[in-house]
Amino acid sequence: MDAAIVHGGNYFLALMIAPSFAGYQHSALSDHTIETISRRVREHEPELFTPTRQTRQAAVAVVLHHACDQTNVLFIKRATVAGDPWSGHIAFPGGHMDDGDLDLIDAAIRETEEEIGLDLRESHLIGPLSHQRAAPRGRTIDMLVAPYVFVVESMPSLTLNHEVDEVVWGSFNDMFKGHNHDVEFRAVADAQIPFNGYRIEQQHFVWGLTYRTLQTLFTAVDPEYSEPVEPS
Repeated sequence: MDAAIVHGGNYFLALMIAPSFAGYQHSALSDHTIETISRRVREHEPELFTPTRQTRQAAVAVVLHHACDQTNVLFIKRATVAGDPWSGHIAFPGGHMDDGDLDLIDAAIRETEEEIGLDLRESHLIGPLSHQRAAPRGRTIDMLVAPYVFVVESMPSLTLNHEVDEVVWGSFNDMFKGHNHDVEFRAVADAQIPFNGYRIEQQHFVWGLTYRTLQTLFTAVDPEYSEPVEPS
């Protein structure tokens, strides 16, 4: 049975029991299907931060799509911009909450449409993941990032704005199983620090806040999931 959630006048299909997405079949090649991921994300209890008046709030969309017999996760490569601490990074689409946004979900939807032309109002909103604290270049700032999981059944042609260089995909199960786990050194406060991450298509490296968000997704999907040991 499906139920509709009303959000700011938009209707999202909330799959209250095991969803039945057309065309999604169980595959011997993957341990976690769209159905399993969706059910477990809805069942888990995310850790949510309470913002103060000074807290900057942002939201990102963790977009899942079934293609080529596997569950894929959508990432963007941010454009290179001087002074932007996330310049050139692999990230989820999203951004800061604006005064015109009803809430953080609305911010994730608006930013995704602005950045890559994907209208998530036509998708399945699965639910939130635990909030993340932003720490650009090793600095702690009063900023929370709220991730929301969406499932897109049919992927339209995407139109990227000036903030995005390209859209890239990563296999959910390859990352979950650690098949493409890697370590890369990054400059932080004039030092080269090793970071865990995933090597996805075109050798792009998923690390930092986006990597941490994936860990919360994997833990939601499987409470017995063990995060990779931090490199030293």
